Amino acid sequence: MLHSASPLPEDPRTPAAAHRAGANDEETEVPVPVPLYQAKAEFFRMLGHPVRIRVLELLQDGPKPVRDLLAAIEVEPPNLSQQLAVLRRSGIVTATREGSTVVYELAGGDVAELMRAARRILTEMLAGQNELLAELRDTPQADPQADPRAASRAVAPAASRATAEAREGGAE
Repeated sequence: MLHSASPLPEDPRTPAAAHRAGANDEETEVPVPVPLYQAKAEFFRMLGHPVRIRVLELLQDGPKPVRDLLAAIEVEPPNLSQQLAVLRRSGIVTATREGSTVVYELAGGDVAELMRAARRILTEMLAGQNELLAELRDTPQADPQADPRAASRAVAPAASRATAEAREGGAE
């Protein structure tokens, strides 16, 4: 006598099982590739420290020895070393030894582009917050061709009006 094998239960999360269960194809959710979004979140988390951001801004001008980074950032050497290690491990910066000096540089041009985009976005976000906007404008920008004042003039018209009104003491 032949025994028929009982089929294994089907994973109800598969599109085929959902379809057989009567779910509409348009309603079937496509699983989100979690590892990709986790990697993106980790990337932005890695950027989430003021010293790391400042290092990346300074390196937009080109390679810099650690002593120059220390002078510009004014943090304790162990703190800078720790933050540089995070950037180095992530692959966003590279380090080379030149004699007794360690020189850091951005691993690629996309990082500089990201920092410029972040500056533009932040300028727009701070348009109604004059004090922070003034600080952003007064902070030297690494890219000598970019003028932060020009970036603030490129703010959306509504944000520009809000800034002008705030300067004149008008509506918020």
